[in-house]
Amino acid sequence: MLSKIKLSCVGVTFGFVTFCSHVWADTFELKKVAEGIYVHHGQHQDIDDGYKGDICNLGVIIGNQSIAVIDSGGSKHTGEQLLQAIRNISKLPIKYVINTHVHPDHTYGNAAFQGEPVHFVGHEKLANTMLLRKEQYEKLNANLLGEAGKASTTIPPDTAVHDQLSLDLGDRVLQLKSQTVAHTHTDLTVLDSKTNTLFTGDLVFAQRTPVVEGDIKGLIAVLEKINQTRYALIVPGHGLESPDQKTIIGDELRYLNLLLADVRASIKKGISMEQTMDTAAESERQKWLLFDIANRRNVNVIYPQLEWE
Repeated sequence: MLSKIKLSCVGVTFGFVTFCSHVWADTFELKKVAEGIYVHHGQHQDIDDGYKGDICNLGVIIGNQSIAVIDSGGSKHTGEQLLQAIRNISKLPIKYVINTHVHPDHTYGNAAFQGEPVHFVGHEKLANTMLLRKEQYEKLNANLLGEAGKASTTIPPDTAVHDQLSLDLGDRVLQLKSQTVAHTHTDLTVLDSKTNTLFTGDLVFAQRTPVVEGDIKGLIAVLEKINQTRYALIVPGHGLESPDQKTIIGDELRYLNLLLADVRASIKKGISMEQTMDTAAESERQKWLLFDIANRRNVNVIYPQLEWE
């Protein structure tokens, strides 16, 4: 059981909800970013170097009747820390755990919420994809996290978002939308209608180099479509939330468009993928964390795809 709890409160309590600027359970922090909305910021570590199952952003949205979690972390232990931190804020039932996409740093905390009266929610393709990758991801977690990884079992969604789905938390409606192939083929966005806060999952990265597994052209198109609507706050999958939509999405679009153009140019000139890994989007190097490793991986993904254009 977590023993150290630090509260920094700036408001009063209504029912079970205490409005606090920050809540810590040991070193696990939840930051209040809008009315009834909290975010835990993952560490900027690569999954192959120092990974402890806590590298992505996790969201908590509290209604009058229930709570929704947006992504649960990369291990059962991280999920348990998140659950304890939520319980330091509210005793309301956690009704939904929403996974924004398939990647293990966002989904393996699901195991911590099995004892709750919860529905696991995701893109219509998420359940099948999680099961297809189950052996691979569980082996990866065991190798990287040891015993904590072995305890982190695959929990696929029981509620699928085919296009759009509304979830009512009590005087608070969340609008979920499945996206076309972009960061992955299982991407989902979550809009809190009450505060106009958009959780993008890994469609948006801030500070940390964006990652492409699915389709770079699809990702650019989805970001451009998201940008057609104005939001009060954007919560990315990694990095700090921002009300400056023009910058947080614009920075990623600048990087992705340059990467796309550079890889296309290399292919046209007959430059190998290995050489392109060292040169593509080079001017972006100082603008992003973990650039060298993430950018090389992106080239490795998109170069073979673009050869077939």
